[in-house]
Amino acid sequence: MNGSNVDVDWESARDANQENWEDRVPLHENAYGLDAFDEPEHLSDVVRDDLAAMSAFLPSGGLSGLDLCHLQCHIGTDTVSLARAGANVTGVDFSPSALRAARELATRLGVEATWVETDVLDARVAVSGDFDVVYTSIGTITWLNDLDRWAAQIVALLRPGGTFFIRDGHPVLYALDEATPGLVTRYPYFATGHAQQWDDDSTYAGSGRVAHARTYEWPHPLSEILGALLRAGLRLVHFDEGRTLPWRFSDRMVEVPGGYAWPEDERNLVPCTYTIIARRD
Repeated sequence: MNGSNVDVDWESARDANQENWEDRVPLHENAYGLDAFDEPEHLSDVVRDDLAAMSAFLPSGGLSGLDLCHLQCHIGTDTVSLARAGANVTGVDFSPSALRAARELATRLGVEATWVETDVLDARVAVSGDFDVVYTSIGTITWLNDLDRWAAQIVALLRPGGTFFIRDGHPVLYALDEATPGLVTRYPYFATGHAQQWDDDSTYAGSGRVAHARTYEWPHPLSEILGALLRAGLRLVHFDEGRTLPWRFSDRMVEVPGGYAWPEDERNLVPCTYTIIARRD
């Protein structure tokens, strides 16, 4: 059953997830509207929202001239957008096909970027240099089993005074049954020590199907996410929760400016995203 708790070792889960994300690349190249980036001022909606949240916490009020490492960058639309906002970008992902697509997009647009193929949990070993900003956003850490190791990579990549930014789907949202007519919890909010197994050949963007349908994800409550970052030595400077998503989590969600939300009478009941900004002193 989808969402069932299973015992699976990290390597097997990681390999299954990589096969799935490899299959998603051509589907997302068609679904992400890459032609829109031919307009030199175009930024992804995700980055537009994230810049609005992040800029006030950056030394110069923006990314201009800053070295930025984008973890789990996928096909590079957000990475290119961050470069267009002024950052010197390095994109990191474990999918060779995604990085091929990202490199081709950046080259076509004349955007300078460095691309590194590695698991995010091994990022410090694979990525050269250090950074003013480490960035990750939307659909990232549920794919990771060990947040203490993840947070250690972030701290090791940041320069003293550097800033970490994450916006992602809220763990309360991920506990909901996406198929019911109301807001009903179905899946664990708290970490259980088990992965959740999913068998789904669809993807969140476009109508195509993937050949490798099985994936594994891990629930991470806010206490675990924040705790991992604090234990690694980061200082929390901002926390927020949002009411909209850049993808349709449930068929009941309605389209609103900037993404999707629950019907209006439910919009204040459940958070859709959280945002954390933290600093390495």
